[in-house]
Amino acid sequence: MFLIWLTACVYSISVCYSQGYNRDASTLTYVLGFPDWIFWGVVVPWSVCTGLCLILAYFVITDEDLGEEQVEEQLSHGTSEADRA
Repeated sequence: MFLIWLTACVYSISVCYSQGYNRDASTLTYVLGFPDWIFWGVVVPWSVCTGLCLILAYFVITDEDLGEEQVEEQLSHGTSEADRA
C-alpha cells in the first residue's frame, strides 16, 4: 500500500510541477473542465488509487473467522475460553 501511495505522490508532484509552473497561460488546455495539468496530475492518480482500493477491498481482502461465539452467561461472569481450558 505504501508503494502505491508513494508512486501516486511522486507522479502527482512531478506532473503538476512540470506542467503547471512556468507555463504561458495561452498554452493552457482543458480536459473535462479541468486545466490539463490538474486533470493529469490530480484527477487521474486519485481515480486510479480509488479504483485500486476498491479492487483490494472487494476482491483481495477477505473476512476472517472470529472464532466461536461466546454465550451471554460467559460474558457476564468474565470467563473466557482460555480460563476454562
